Amino acid sequence: MENTVELNTPKSLRLHIGIFGRTNVGKSTLVNYISDQDTSIVSSVAGTTTDSVYKSMELSPLGPITLIDTAGIDDISDLSKERIERTAKVFDSTDVAIIVLEQNIWTKYEDEIVKQLNDKKTPFLFVINNYKKESLDEDFIKKLSSYKFIETELLQDKNYREQFLASLKQNLLSVIPEDSLNLQPLTQNIIKSFQTVVMVVPLDLGAPKGRLILPQVQMIRACLDINAVVIITKETELKQTLEKLKDKPDIVICDSQVVKKVLDIIPEDVAFTTFSIIFSSNKSDFKTMLEGIKAIKNLKPTDKVLIAEACSHHASKDDIGRVKIPKLLSKYLGFELRFDVSSGIDYPKNLEDYSLIIHCGGCLINKKQMISRLNYAVNKNIPITNYGMVISFVNNTLDRVIQPFIKSI
Repeated sequence: MENTVELNTPKSLRLHIGIFGRTNVGKSTLVNYISDQDTSIVSSVAGTTTDSVYKSMELSPLGPITLIDTAGIDDISDLSKERIERTAKVFDSTDVAIIVLEQNIWTKYEDEIVKQLNDKKTPFLFVINNYKKESLDEDFIKKLSSYKFIETELLQDKNYREQFLASLKQNLLSVIPEDSLNLQPLTQNIIKSFQTVVMVVPLDLGAPKGRLILPQVQMIRACLDINAVVIITKETELKQTLEKLKDKPDIVICDSQVVKKVLDIIPEDVAFTTFSIIFSSNKSDFKTMLEGIKAIKNLKPTDKVLIAEACSHHASKDDIGRVKIPKLLSKYLGFELRFDVSSGIDYPKNLEDYSLIIHCGGCLINKKQMISRLNYAVNKNIPITNYGMVISFVNNTLDRVIQPFIKSI
């Protein structure tokens, strides 16, 4: 029986294992075999997998993982272009890849997959389906000689599954970088065990009814995991909360929208930052995001700014990305800017039209995907920064909120 706790682990905190290969080589069969469930539809008809299929599970000792079954990279069906484009996007979020091969068959498509993975510095291994040692081709053996690979005779055989999984896990552990397995906690470098953390959570129109937003929940859990003491309050009760504490808190963390109000209340010698900036440090390249702030002063009235959301959500009338940041930036610069919003994992195709990208914290995507999005912008020479950094910058509080991270960068 699957562990309910592990199933509740957010996808963004799971190791993403992408399954790639040509059509009908056994990718979906492999996903079903690993998960021991009919996760993906299996058929002898080429191109059965029409879109990427995600399966979250626990794979000890790797921990919580997400398997991603992709459409064949050689798809020639009527929808082949869309399918291959979707498969290509999976490369951006894949921490480690499995390339499924047919024995003795190596084509330009395998070369393309290897190139894509090498370009993104993604570790990978091969699984040879329907393996028969006595009929191996010498050229095929030579092609595989420099790679990790696993042979399988029959993926449908349940009696062979445990032996196969043991080999798979051993080989995955040998190719995955250690930092991909040991994700740095959100508390890294800024909060220690048994310290007191005050979190300031405003309940404005953007707050979901009856619950907290995911970044706040993840931060609370990260603190509890290291035995830190967490005190949660609204900005309207912050002053009274601090007065009731016997000692000053070790750090105050707030929502970016109330950073100025909070800074007016807390003592100068108390560490202070925002949820958004913590996520920027944990999931992205902090220096690159900080460097992107410099582009704000160079913006002109004719420039376009992209608000990039990594998820889709129902926007409230005072939405931070769609409403508050555009208002704050226009007020700071003294003129109206042109803003567009992109939601989900895709950037708009005309990314070169933008003079600045302002990205959300990325709480719903994994670090690999966040870094891929950042690098995509950098490679096109487009400055990119973060929600929390922008808000703190225009409020003249950026130096204070990045202070907890200066030593670590």
